[in-house]
Amino acid sequence: MIETPTLETIEALKTKIKRLNSQAGQMKMDLHDIAEGLPADLDKLPDAATKTYNIYQELADLKKQLKTLEAQFK
Repeated sequence: MIETPTLETIEALKTKIKRLNSQAGQMKMDLHDIAEGLPADLDKLPDAATKTYNIYQELADLKKQLKTLEAQFK
């Protein structure tokens, strides 16, 4: 059985997206800084790139989920 989304559920998801978006922006800047330091910071690049990719993927998934919930709420 699928529950109908509530306003509280949607607002909680928006808050999570906002927080994650802030973290993603910081990770993007960190990745940029590492790239500017190449080749000196070459060993940091794979981990930073993976973490940045993962957070942006999670953010995309949450935004898609939010869009679906908002459509169901209407």
